[in-house]
Amino acid sequence: MALRRNVTTVIGIAIAVVSVLAVARGVSVKLADGPTTTKCYFYNSGSDCEVNKSCKNQTEECGNAQSNEMTACFAVWKNTSDNGFVMQNQGCWDNGNDCLDRTQCISDNTVTDNTFFCCCIGDLCNGEVSFHPAVTDSPQSTKGSGSNPTPVLTGDPLICTIIYSLVPISIFTIVTIVIYWMCRRYHYTSLVSIQTSEPSPLTTPLTPTATDFQPLQLIEVKARGRFGAVWKAQMNSRYVAVKVFPLQDRQSWISEQEIYSLPNMQHENILQFLGTEKRGEGLDTAFWLITEYHQRGSLYDYLKANLVSWNNLCHIAESMARGLAFLHEPCGAKPPIAHRDFKSKNVLLMSNTTACIADFGLAVKFDPGKKLCENHGQVVGTRRYMAPEVLEGAIQFNQDAFMRLDMYACGLVIWELVSRCSAQDGPVDEYMLPFEEEVGQAPSLEEMIEAVVSHRKRPAFRDTWMKHSGLASLCETIEECWDHEAEARLTAGCVEARLSQLLRTSNQVITTTDLNHTNSSTTPLITDLSNGSTVKESSL
Repeated sequence: MALRRNVTTVIGIAIAVVSVLAVARGVSVKLADGPTTTKCYFYNSGSDCEVNKSCKNQTEECGNAQSNEMTACFAVWKNTSDNGFVMQNQGCWDNGNDCLDRTQCISDNTVTDNTFFCCCIGDLCNGEVSFHPAVTDSPQSTKGSGSNPTPVLTGDPLICTIIYSLVPISIFTIVTIVIYWMCRRYHYTSLVSIQTSEPSPLTTPLTPTATDFQPLQLIEVKARGRFGAVWKAQMNSRYVAVKVFPLQDRQSWISEQEIYSLPNMQHENILQFLGTEKRGEGLDTAFWLITEYHQRGSLYDYLKANLVSWNNLCHIAESMARGLAFLHEPCGAKPPIAHRDFKSKNVLLMSNTTACIADFGLAVKFDPGKKLCENHGQVVGTRRYMAPEVLEGAIQFNQDAFMRLDMYACGLVIWELVSRCSAQDGPVDEYMLPFEEEVGQAPSLEEMIEAVVSHRKRPAFRDTWMKHSGLASLCETIEECWDHEAEARLTAGCVEARLSQLLRTSNQVITTTDLNHTNSSTTPLITDLSNGSTVKESSL
């Protein structure tokens, strides 16, 4: 592997050298055959001589005439409605390679404000200037100034030499890179499929007292994401999840490990972290992050295949909000943490459908008295879950602003839950991602900006949801989570409290319904949140 890397490096250096030599050869030939420039007309509209009217027809000597550096003359003029063409500057132009094969000072186009620029090779060639638009055949001669366009050379032997030299070299470079990438992917697949090298010990103990290495056997890939693949693995008699990071994503592995290893990070609604390992050597190195395994998988996978009852919806959403509230709030030595990639794929479900939050590769912690790294201000996360202030690049660089981003995404995830709830008054739609109806399954950043920022769109609420009092109440909470104004969004603690109240009310109504089956006395009516109907409250 090291040999392949060295060979690739040598090939790259050789290609660079050949390219430079080809260009240098073409330039040197052109310098030898073409005219030279020793002096040019000089004019500066801002100089003192302009005040004294003594600038006209001044010349200056060009210093690079005898060197290998090409020197040219230049002129800058402006076209005004009042005075016509007005000269701004004239003089020597050191970067004469831009002006090869131009013996007359002719501008091809304008850049801004009717300003023109031209350069040429030859003594005093900038005395007469002209504008020759690329779309017309007749130039306009004038005494004016111009913009600073990039000269366009057509039919130049130098350009042909460069093209003929670089095209095959570029093709060879691309083929080499593709072959290298394919070899690297092959070795990486072999690494995670059949482990042949001895692993290094776990950097974090699996239990408070057990520090000895425990063997792991990868079984099957459960998911693939931005930073690698997640495997179901067996460690002794238990199943665990192993997130495998390739070598180039080592920093993501370190970042996620640092978040999991924070003090007081253990919580029922945070994925349990077990340890890390380093596997392989050199370019074959892979980094493993080992966590608890949950058979039900992610909330995204669960909702695609299952409907949820009203009680189950409340339980999942409430436990999810509880985990998010734990992240956002300090807890002893644990600082506040913003997830920054909150979505249904990063919420796992335990066997009893309790939610736990996973994937902290993009998470950021807020240590007291410390400023955030500038890298944390970059746009990260999943496009369809990005808040409007992220999409339009107007996020505030502080703790509260980062927490509000998570809450916007939380509202979208709760919407996903509601969309698959069987308590709604009508047929349940097939699972759809947030904004899938509005922008499709693979929206571009521009499409998300247009939908979320320009038109302020949000995933739609169905009429059948509003006929269920509990779902209608939950939709209000969703709207307050994804409010366009970040400061108006609910906190995770507030969402948790609302969902807890909905869950308690639902359970109380169910208990009341059971009592009514054994009590036939006339009682007041209350709303049953579990199915949207009305039931009698028993008199005790």
